[in-house]
Amino acid sequence: MRSISWKKRFKIWLYNFYPPYIGAGIRIKKIAKDLTSFEVEMKLSFYNQNYVGVHFGGSLYSMCDPFFMLILLETLGSDYIVWDKIGSMTFIKPGKGKVKARFFIPEEEIQRIKTEIEAKRKGEFHFTTNVLDESNHIVATLDKTIYIRKRGKLPSQNV
Repeated sequence: MRSISWKKRFKIWLYNFYPPYIGAGIRIKKIAKDLTSFEVEMKLSFYNQNYVGVHFGGSLYSMCDPFFMLILLETLGSDYIVWDKIGSMTFIKPGKGKVKARFFIPEEEIQRIKTEIEAKRKGEFHFTTNVLDESNHIVATLDKTIYIRKRGKLPSQNV
């Protein structure tokens, strides 16, 4: 996998200062040099807890929302249109303390997606990850479906 420029990784790291992330206390902790994986965490505090004192579900989802799409946008390149289509989160147990999630798409999966898109021109791909607490117990499971399409040769096909 190709290495992505430090400028692009820095630009993504700046998401740490994106107001919804600041407000929820979300931090991007690790960004792979080839942008195939991210590690994100969020500490429990008064501004991201719900009425019963555990992580607000919206903050947990926000922590996880963009990363599979970002990985695919960067690894597939500009010949592809990549959109989030479906996202859901299943809450397993209350999130207390610091929670974390890791987002990773292996090179083999990226190649499989490219092959399928070359054959069919478009497709929907499913990804999942877990949000873990400090004891590595599952707090929630994220499921994402991402739509990918090969860009056309005419400008009207690229909308």
